Amino acid sequence: MDYNHIEIEKNWQKEWEEKGVFKTSQKNEKEKYYVLTMFPYPSGTIHVGHVKNYVIGDVVARYKRMQGHNVLHPFGYDAFGLPAENAAIKNNVDPGKWTFKNIEIIREQIKKIGISYDWDREIATCTEDYYKWTQWIFLKLYEKGLAYKKNAAVNWCPSCKTVLANEQVVNGKCERCGTEIEMKKLEQWYFKITDYSERLLDDLKKLEGWPENVKIMQKNWIGKSVGAEVNFTIEGNNKKLSVFTTRPDTLWGVTFMALAPESPLVEELTTPEQKKEVEEFLNRVTKEDKFKRIAQGAKKDGAFTGSYAINPVNGEKIPIYVANYILFEYGTGAIMAVPAHDQRDFEFAKEFNLPIRLVIKPEGSDLTEEDLSEAFTEDGIMVNSDKFNGMKNRNALHKIIEWLEEKNIGKKSVQYKLRDWLISRQRYWGAPIPIVYCDECGVVPVPEKDLPVKLPTNVKFEPAGKSPLTYTEEFINTTCPKCGKQARREVDTMDTFVDSSWYYLRYINPKMKDKPFDSDDVNYWLPVDQYIGGVEHAILHLLYSRFITKVLYDLGYVDFTEPFSNLFTQGMIYKNGAKMSKSKGNVVSPDEMVEKYGADTLRLYMLFMGPPEKDAEWNDAGLEGVARFMNKVWNLMSKIIEVTKDVNIENMKLNTKEEKSLRRKLHQMISKITNDIEKNFQFNTAISGMMELMNELNAYMNNVDEKNWNKELLKELAYDFVILLSPFAPHLSEELWHMMGHNTFVLDAQWPTVDEKALEVEELEIVVQVNGKVRAKIIVNANSSEEEIKNKAFENDKVKKYIENAEIKKVILVKGKLLNIVIKK
Repeated sequence: MDYNHIEIEKNWQKEWEEKGVFKTSQKNEKEKYYVLTMFPYPSGTIHVGHVKNYVIGDVVARYKRMQGHNVLHPFGYDAFGLPAENAAIKNNVDPGKWTFKNIEIIREQIKKIGISYDWDREIATCTEDYYKWTQWIFLKLYEKGLAYKKNAAVNWCPSCKTVLANEQVVNGKCERCGTEIEMKKLEQWYFKITDYSERLLDDLKKLEGWPENVKIMQKNWIGKSVGAEVNFTIEGNNKKLSVFTTRPDTLWGVTFMALAPESPLVEELTTPEQKKEVEEFLNRVTKEDKFKRIAQGAKKDGAFTGSYAINPVNGEKIPIYVANYILFEYGTGAIMAVPAHDQRDFEFAKEFNLPIRLVIKPEGSDLTEEDLSEAFTEDGIMVNSDKFNGMKNRNALHKIIEWLEEKNIGKKSVQYKLRDWLISRQRYWGAPIPIVYCDECGVVPVPEKDLPVKLPTNVKFEPAGKSPLTYTEEFINTTCPKCGKQARREVDTMDTFVDSSWYYLRYINPKMKDKPFDSDDVNYWLPVDQYIGGVEHAILHLLYSRFITKVLYDLGYVDFTEPFSNLFTQGMIYKNGAKMSKSKGNVVSPDEMVEKYGADTLRLYMLFMGPPEKDAEWNDAGLEGVARFMNKVWNLMSKIIEVTKDVNIENMKLNTKEEKSLRRKLHQMISKITNDIEKNFQFNTAISGMMELMNELNAYMNNVDEKNWNKELLKELAYDFVILLSPFAPHLSEELWHMMGHNTFVLDAQWPTVDEKALEVEELEIVVQVNGKVRAKIIVNANSSEEEIKNKAFENDKVKKYIENAEIKKVILVKGKLLNIVIKK
């Protein structure tokens, strides 16, 4: 009889919803466990690649609840942003209507898969009762001096028509649409995440439950460098040019200075005679991709500004250039160029015929500048460096910094690659920045009592490419909260990563009206015990969430400094060798799979494809195989339930070797599946273990006459197996559970424990090798001594013929399982 997934799954989904099975109590006597999967952009329906994430989280949530925890397992939508706005423009619909229509579809898709979300806690970041508190967080950062506005060169996506943070630019292109990025100067709002650089770096040590590669990615992005800040004076000018260097041991080798094209010093230091040349260079460089121009090996370009700096260590006059390979975002936006010991400086010096001076040589070498075909970047002995000549350069670093400080020409300095978080977006569909501009009072934050600053509805997306907020008068025109005079609203909206930087807190009190969350409730539930999502969020979302959590900690709203104790990054599902996407036409719809095979079969297959942290290729044949396993479970369990309904499990006795072996297999699998879920998320091997157990059960029921079945053993096995299966295939398990006569839900059952006695074996199979080749297998009593095992092996006829008339050199017993007899004929 085939398993009728359509009828059974609909029935239990209805029951779970009506009885509120997945609702979480805010606090109880049980130990809490907060499991969270990263929420989706509701830019359309979801495919099976998304579903994998939710199924992993659901297995963990169900397992932890059966382990006796008070489990919080919420869901929501990262609902602001470009996808909805672009769809609205394309289809001439309101972004809100588009978004909420997609939310309804996604909610129904997920319910059909049987994910145990507490839907009472559902949130969407585009609702007024959510973005009110995103604006509140902005105000808190503003009050603390962590939100500010400045005019700076920014990454501009001409397709999305908005600025992007550095983290949202991949290989010089917009991470969302793939368009080449341009540089623009705009006045923008920033969050001062750089104030937290050291804490963000240091606290990575606390995150023992995070993948090492994610921590390394964050460490590299923060990019701490220790060195010296050295002051070069400008000839004929009282100004100083501060330069950060990690290599103060090369100061005597500086032959030119280089400024980033975006540096405001370029205009200030360019002399009238050089103005034309510099402007021509700047025009060229603005057409270059910023990330390509700084890549190793890229062609070096630049222009002489006409100004000179004075090297403080030797008084030399050094020309100041503007160069395409210098990044304004790193250090001070200016470098001291040492072409003998830096390859990019070397290439620039060659291009512009600038001097190259060696200040470090290999020990015992006669290397000269004329010998260099590339920069010498190894360590060695200092030369041409005044009092430091003859010292090993690495040993001299600390002494040189002390000397710079004594001379008051430099100091020890720590720099970070991390830049402040650019949050302004020139788009409509986002949380408005709660700031007004008044001619009398200047920049004025909107008072908390006036939140939310609401997005206007029914806006027109004309003219194309401009945010409706820039020309919607009823939104722009307002009154100043300070003086009451006419004022203008900020028309930029916030980066959607601001919305997602705190959503895990809102799940705790999703309907609270007077504050974003209750601190006592949040301190009970947080940090998140298990966070699950894609590794592509390693830098953006995870770093920003850590920053916001630390700010809220400093402000006294939470008593933890890290939001996520454990992180699991799942692999992607591919089809036809490519990541699933609508544009490639390789999307697999979960709705179709659920209709054809059932939600449980889909869930099992996605977890059985391979280790969940690895990418996997979709294969319909694999799904068919899992469907056959589901039918096997249904038929075997139905048979056992039928024949054991009047059996009392407490009367169980094990009479035969087969019965003991079957019960041993059950408890081995309880141990294995528990470890696979608890310790390393190896769901594929857990499912493999269940398949193995079903094969053993099937063999027993086929090989033993039905009247001789140990029905008490079969009842125990069915009881435990259904519980073990339930996190993976909850609908089938629920049906079988109730067929057994239970009037509670399987989710409320206690997770099986291992009977250690059942794992004991009476006999062992020993593999016997002679000179490394298997010659026999012998069965011995489990309590046999090593000597008894050896004697039994020598008595075996197959072994005897190889060791007769041979000298036995040694006999090795490895871990009680392998006997190797080494002979010499």
